[in-house]
Amino acid sequence: MTDTQKVTYKCLKADFGDVPSYTFTMKVKDVVFIRYVAVRGVDDEDGAVQRVLNKRRIKDIKEYILKGNTFFNSFILNWTEGNYHPELSDNQINLPIISSSAQVIDGQHRLAGLEAAMEEDANVGERDIIVTLCLFLTTRKAAEIFLNINTEQKPVPKSLMYDLFGEVVDDETQSVNRATDIARYLNEEPESPLYKLIKFPGSPRGVGHIELSTFVSAFKEHLKPGGIFNVYKLSTLDRQKAVVANFFSAIKDCYVKAKIWSSKTKNPFLKAAGFNGAIDFLAGSLIQRCAERSSFSVLSISQIIDFDIQNLPKWDDFKGLDGKTSRNNVKKALESSLLKSLPAQEDYEF
Repeated sequence: MTDTQKVTYKCLKADFGDVPSYTFTMKVKDVVFIRYVAVRGVDDEDGAVQRVLNKRRIKDIKEYILKGNTFFNSFILNWTEGNYHPELSDNQINLPIISSSAQVIDGQHRLAGLEAAMEEDANVGERDIIVTLCLFLTTRKAAEIFLNINTEQKPVPKSLMYDLFGEVVDDETQSVNRATDIARYLNEEPESPLYKLIKFPGSPRGVGHIELSTFVSAFKEHLKPGGIFNVYKLSTLDRQKAVVANFFSAIKDCYVKAKIWSSKTKNPFLKAAGFNGAIDFLAGSLIQRCAERSSFSVLSISQIIDFDIQNLPKWDDFKGLDGKTSRNNVKKALESSLLKSLPAQEDYEF
């Protein structure tokens, strides 16, 4: 064999179950040179678990990198080159820099984006990135790692950074991200009153009833720094999603008792106008009333709304009207229920 370039790295060895791995930093140019992508259903070799590359995503990542950004999470590779093996010793790995010698298990789009950025700015190739290297994984083991990363672990909500760091760089972006994070939680949490009721882009036909765009538009102004949630010191993601979840839980309880929650033709809150009217009521009246009680619990909200189970607002009461009028009438219906919970005149103090 001819001599080949080798680079020695200090590394951290760890066993994840029965899979040994080695984590260290490498130059972008070297990782791009040794990596290749084995696509499932296309490439007939062990470890082929990747999806076909998305060109738009690569372009977005390239632009992200060229703006000076980087990645702090590791790139996971599987060494497959049988003629040249990494040499391992205590806290070190001596790695041959050979073209197409390591499959990408996680990070194929990030690496493709880095490569595209490197073509425009060679300095990108000199950046350090974190690599976790496994050796000669079977397809089964590679798939287990891929699935663990892409299904078992949930990404941190984008808007959480504003809670963690207390900074709002872009009010519009922050409120849209926050509304999206609340929608995702409500749609994915089995105990949520809106579980599987929000339609995200790309969802199969028939999945979800409330469009994500409707949800975000209804909430984004109220989630800005000067919006009603922050005015009443409901500024964190946990508090905001709890308020929305408890509000719809109180509504849902009444509609479930009346056996019409799941009726698309009777439940007004599964329609855009009804949902918007509900959020108008939440922001315009209910949050203030709950704050006065110092309670946003489902019980407190149920007592404030005080629905008559035998005479619940139904979609028949609003359909046939234009969207704006339907929305306003849903809000009025909720406000009329709220007014019934007020004390009698003789109970007031003067």
